[in-house]
Amino acid sequence: MKTENMTSSNGNKVPNQFIITDERGAKWFQSYSTMIAVKGTDGKISLDKNSWDYSVTTGKYRNQFLGETKKETEAKIISGEYELVNLN
Repeated sequence: MKTENMTSSNGNKVPNQFIITDERGAKWFQSYSTMIAVKGTDGKISLDKNSWDYSVTTGKYRNQFLGETKKETEAKIISGEYELVNLN
């Protein structure tokens, strides 16, 4: 496994916001000690059903991780493209 701090818009490492790459190559977004989202090697994205929209800060870095806005994420949840699951 490889763990990296996310970076802010001005290039600084952000404490408590991490991207973890597992041994299979899947990428996980962790905020503090909570898993928020995972991008599988097959391109499938799953979000934690209880924490995907926990706070403004979590949302900011979730958006960065997914490369989209909250509105786009919500549309993908509604369409079924993203699955809400228990990641914790």
